[in-house]
Amino acid sequence: MSLDELRTKIDEIDLQLIKLLNERARVVVEIGKLKNEAAKPIYAPDREKVVLERILRANEGPLLDRTLTAIWREMMSGSFALERPLRIGYLGPAGSFSNTAAMLKFGQSVEYEPLTDIASIFEEVSKGHCDLGIAPVENSMGGGVIETLDALIESDVKVCAEVLMAIHQNLLANCSLDDIEVIYSKPEVFAQCRNWLSSTFKNAQTIATASTAKAAQMAAEEPKAAAIGSYTAAELYGLKVIYENIEDNANNVTRFLVIGKEDARRTGEDKTAILFSTSHKAGALADVLDVMRRYGVNLTNITSRPSKKREWEYYFFADFLGHRMDENVIDALEASRKHCLQLSILGSYPRATELI
Repeated sequence: MSLDELRTKIDEIDLQLIKLLNERARVVVEIGKLKNEAAKPIYAPDREKVVLERILRANEGPLLDRTLTAIWREMMSGSFALERPLRIGYLGPAGSFSNTAAMLKFGQSVEYEPLTDIASIFEEVSKGHCDLGIAPVENSMGGGVIETLDALIESDVKVCAEVLMAIHQNLLANCSLDDIEVIYSKPEVFAQCRNWLSSTFKNAQTIATASTAKAAQMAAEEPKAAAIGSYTAAELYGLKVIYENIEDNANNVTRFLVIGKEDARRTGEDKTAILFSTSHKAGALADVLDVMRRYGVNLTNITSRPSKKREWEYYFFADFLGHRMDENVIDALEASRKHCLQLSILGSYPRATELI
């Protein structure tokens, strides 16, 4: 076939796709009506996982799996808009890594609400001003995000999904490297770039900000300031990328939690997040961990935070494989409560197995 004939064929296929997409959309509208009548949440992370897995199993190429995943995520985003527009809270301002993670997860057809700090994300979801929120919880280099862990202690929201995103840090400025006197970014970002910063700068002051986007915004307003952040932040705030990929480890991944009013149903490949505190006695934490071992519960992460109510008392956050409705998980949590002053299930959600 000639080039013109092939292009004509593509045009014909495009028209068929439009018809099929709108036929799918009409079904989505009916689903939205049923959900709204039953007061069910629009976003169902368990359903999302099932749909994406089925699409990838059916893929025979030549399209790559990640291409189809991106297409279907955007179709799902359009579906949310047809059922009922979702509002997603994230750590702003625009251009932050949280903003990028939210858009990769939920697409272009939902509403996004930039918030000034992580506590506000939890508060807005709790109050119902946002349907969902997305917050960074840990980084493969810097460890746990303290603000998110503290918000989990205070809030009544549920963890319903997780997102894994590769993070590349860049030095952004509108001056030369030698002229930089101050560098803005999040504390976790400074930790991720510690070696590069110490070998490159001797006198520049590092100042913590609430987000990398806020850092870029501040650096754009000062003649001898720089920020560490993303290409998106550089474009948004008119900064030049002086150095790219300055993180100390190329395998730099941040895990984000998606929070809402409800957690997810079982998919067969799930994780559960819990919060617990133990009495201040020898072996109390070991007793809880031994219970998990006996019931075959595989912990993937455990982090501690000091209690703000009592001295020398700690809260522990743990993620493990399995759903809160799995029989062994039910038994393990019941047995663990005997060794805890408090134990709360923060939510069960589909396990993220790929970078978004």
